Amino acid sequence: MPLRLEIKKKLTARSDRIKSVDLHPTEPWVLSALYTGNIFIWDYSSGAMVKSFEVCDLPVRSAKFIVRKSWFIAASDDMFLRVYNYNTMEKVKAWEAHMDYIRYVEVHPTLPYVLSASDDMTIKLFDWDKNWDCTQVFEGHAHYVMMVKFNLKDTSVFASASLDRTIKVWGLGSHTPHFSLEGHEKGVNSIDYYPGGDKPYLLSGADDNQVRIWDYQTKACVQTLEGHTHNVAAVLFHPRLPIIISGSEDGTVRIWHSTTYRAETTLNYGMERVWSLAASRDSNKVAIGYDEGTIVVKLGQEMPVASMDTNTGKLVWAVNNDIFTSSVKGLASGVSGGGLEDGTETPAAAAAAALGDGERLSIIPRDLGSTEIFPQSLVHNCNGRFIVVCGDGEYIIYTSQALRNKSFGSALDFVWSAVGTGDYAIRESISRIKIFRNFVEKKAFKPPVPSAEGIFGGHCLAVRGSDCVIFLDWEEGALIRRIDVTPRAIYWNETGEIVLLACDDSYFVLRYNKEAVAAAIASGQVGEEGIEEAFELLHELSDKVRTGMWVGDCFLYTNNTQRLQYYVGGQIMTLCHLDSPKYMLGYLAKEDRVYLMDKQLSVVSYKVLLSVLQYQTAVVRQDFGVANALLPNIPEGELSNVARFLESQGYKEEALVVSRDPDQQFELALDLKKLSVATDLLAAIRKEDKDSMDTQSKWRKLGDLALVKSDFALAEKCAWEAQDWSGLLLLYTSLGDGGGLLKLAQQATAQGKGNVGFLAFFLLGKMEECLELLIKTDRIPEAAFLARTYLPSQMSRVVTLWKENLSKISPPAAEALADPSAHPSLFPDLDVALQVEQLFLQNRSTPLAAGAYPTAKGDMELDLISLIKNGGASALPTPPPLPPAAIKTAAGAPSPSSSPPPSAASSGPSPRAVAAAAGTAADAAAKAQQEQKGHEQQLFLQQQQQQLLLDEQEKLSRQEAAASEAAAFEATQAEAQRVKEEEAAAAAAAAAVQAEAKRLQQQQEEEQEREAAALRAQQEEQRRMEEEMAAAAAAQAQKVAEEQQRLVQEAAAAEAAEIAAAETAAVAAEARREEEEEEERVRLLQLAEEEEAAAKKAAENEATRLKAETDAILGDEDDW
Repeated sequence: MPLRLEIKKKLTARSDRIKSVDLHPTEPWVLSALYTGNIFIWDYSSGAMVKSFEVCDLPVRSAKFIVRKSWFIAASDDMFLRVYNYNTMEKVKAWEAHMDYIRYVEVHPTLPYVLSASDDMTIKLFDWDKNWDCTQVFEGHAHYVMMVKFNLKDTSVFASASLDRTIKVWGLGSHTPHFSLEGHEKGVNSIDYYPGGDKPYLLSGADDNQVRIWDYQTKACVQTLEGHTHNVAAVLFHPRLPIIISGSEDGTVRIWHSTTYRAETTLNYGMERVWSLAASRDSNKVAIGYDEGTIVVKLGQEMPVASMDTNTGKLVWAVNNDIFTSSVKGLASGVSGGGLEDGTETPAAAAAAALGDGERLSIIPRDLGSTEIFPQSLVHNCNGRFIVVCGDGEYIIYTSQALRNKSFGSALDFVWSAVGTGDYAIRESISRIKIFRNFVEKKAFKPPVPSAEGIFGGHCLAVRGSDCVIFLDWEEGALIRRIDVTPRAIYWNETGEIVLLACDDSYFVLRYNKEAVAAAIASGQVGEEGIEEAFELLHELSDKVRTGMWVGDCFLYTNNTQRLQYYVGGQIMTLCHLDSPKYMLGYLAKEDRVYLMDKQLSVVSYKVLLSVLQYQTAVVRQDFGVANALLPNIPEGELSNVARFLESQGYKEEALVVSRDPDQQFELALDLKKLSVATDLLAAIRKEDKDSMDTQSKWRKLGDLALVKSDFALAEKCAWEAQDWSGLLLLYTSLGDGGGLLKLAQQATAQGKGNVGFLAFFLLGKMEECLELLIKTDRIPEAAFLARTYLPSQMSRVVTLWKENLSKISPPAAEALADPSAHPSLFPDLDVALQVEQLFLQNRSTPLAAGAYPTAKGDMELDLISLIKNGGASALPTPPPLPPAAIKTAAGAPSPSSSPPPSAASSGPSPRAVAAAAGTAADAAAKAQQEQKGHEQQLFLQQQQQQLLLDEQEKLSRQEAAASEAAAFEATQAEAQRVKEEEAAAAAAAAAVQAEAKRLQQQQEEEQEREAAALRAQQEEQRRMEEEMAAAAAAQAQKVAEEQQRLVQEAAAAEAAEIAAAETAAVAAEARREEEEEEERVRLLQLAEEEEAAAKKAAENEATRLKAETDAILGDEDDW
């Protein structure tokens, strides 16, 4: 029966001709060497190019990964070998290695050696530990050496293939070959050693279109594979599958069975000639190098062929045709008795106590023997007594202890029943199913689907069609139910009550009603679609199940995103993230561990508590009595996971009680709006963690909830703990808490939150603190404007600081600043502003009632300076006085926890109060002025003349001062204008420089583009010349080849003529000999006839004589 290998394309990368490919053993990378001199590294999982290297201008014919050093080595037609680090992309080494083209490089599997094969008919060995010195040269071939390959079973031996039609086997310690294998009629291009230990075989492909398998011990050709129609360029034994792969210049890749040598399949992707093949030892990936790019395919499944008996913990797995077994019981938990099947403790089991989740188990395998077929699946039956090995369209049932044959047969699929020891079913064809009871055939039938594409075992027999799956009874094959999905796998729980259908992108969980099915079958009430009550859909989840199994009502599984998860009650819980794809073997309930295996047959385990799974199962079933009884059995460290499960199920109160995770408890307390519990949890945080961002975030969340609940005291505490300055500002201004606002201003300023501190001081009317804060934070221009508006007495000091600061940047601009003390005329009504400032400072301690806002809001637009100058302040109504309680409250700062009512006093006097105080002062000043005027009138006549003179002098002095100030102002304006013009000129010059730089850059870019265009044209011309030279060389080579072929044909014709002439001469000689023999025979016959005639005549004469004598004696008759 043929191998059933599903071939899936993983990468198609179009490029120029690929001369060599290689697969990375751990990364999803393929290394492609191009005829154009480049090397590409592709990621076949994503289809993206990872790295690109320009090696040289000539073809790169071979490139190989050196994974131990993170290198790759490349061989090219310039006779150089080059080594690159594929992580850093740096060139490690480059040297001229041969005198002609280098065809192939081979890396030693363990030693620091590299072999290179060349057209100079030599093989060289390089040692990278000795700075890539050539340590040995192998000579003996009479033509180009096309390939070399190490023997993995004896790495001191390697083989070489040459166009001299021979394969030579060498040893690293000898300069001469051990022996040669001859048999190909034309040059040999490719070779490979058989990877297994059971056959001493060597594979070769040649220009005679043949693939040959050699026994290098007997030096005989075991088999010749024919089918290609052109030169065979690449061959290999697959390291994991029983197949031979060959690639030819006819554009096809052929797959052959390595045991029967049967042609399995042919691949043709339409990318012209095949030049190279590569396979990975750790996966089923194969890379193919074509004329037009690189292809990576996956052959079959990469799931390890293994099975574990969950009752005993015994593991059975296959490596090629060999079957091994071991016990994993106790290996991960450190329990005595793990390791060997007889229960004796192994050293690995004794040291296993230190192993954690995900660590590789030290398994000691025991060889059970080998199978006659190549195993593609291996499965225990329901009680672990038997295993079935399936492959090559056949199945063999063995005993699991000693691998004794119990039964066998031909089948496309094999499945066990979940109940009977020897009950199973097979799919013989797409239209025939057989059911066996106790290893004896019970029933054969045609399934009720047009084409049976697969079968599944378990508590019911399931048959997958092209668009549905049908469930059948194990007893008689009766129809149970048709479901319109096409699952890849079906999993039943132990009781047979729940079944999971794993499809390509999702899975369905169904409940199976055994009683309804039995009653319907017994009464014969089965419709065309089956029994409607048979299954009930519980959940549909979007996830891809790779492998899995049921533990109670929890489904453990691995998915395609490399996670170990489990399903319970419609929820998916993640246990851990896996570092590589792993496949589930089974779950041992006594050890609370699940075991997994990867593609390299390494076994790991993870802790999954059965008590947790049972508890979650009870919660899903809403059996809280059982759940409460199981809760004490759960370890303390797993209670937080249980709490998360309870939260997902909506049981938050129970989750808060069960959880031991403070973060989870806090979130649950917030969800349940339990402020006291959340506050206690935050209060219990360690001192070193109180200032962390996470803790402050929690305080903010609690503060928001406290505001929702109108617990302002708790909200204030949370804001202080979280250092939520903006929240505190909002809280205190909303509550009218002056004391809290002052504390906030001081603390925010100390913590460097100047914006909050400034706003708090400003709302409190503390302009001096606002001014000092602006100066301290080096915001002097803003401080100057603040002083001009609210504290004119501080203007001179601030302007002086502004000048000192600005002079470091622009001295002319600093000199243009006007100081009120030096230029009071530039600041009109400055004396009135100073008076308003004093009145404001005197009255700001008298707060205004919040209830006065409707009448006081209009005072915000009053011009106090105009009111004082015009004496109109006395006409303003006096603001209502504060009530005694408000005055008391305003006089004493409230506590931070107090929450004053909306009528509480705000800080600072209103503009109307300041104006009223300013009007009273103005009236008093006017009265005093009138009294002084009456006194002065008495002396008016005596001092009139003197006063006129003084007024004239003062007028002149003022005019002079005004003129000087105007001149100074004009000079200042002129200087400012000059500075502005200089800045504009500098900006214009900078713009001109930038424009010139841009023009130069554009000119440089255009020049670079012209140079690049010229370079491209030169490269195109060079490439054209190279192509012409290559075409000429190819034509010459073709001509030489044709001439050689003609000479060979003429020689063959001459030789055939000579042979024909010789054969003609031989035939003529033989004819002459036969003619001579015939003449001799005729002569002898004639002589005999003559002698016989002579004898006859003599006898007649003698008779005549005797008669005469007688007559003479007797005489006449009458005488008697």
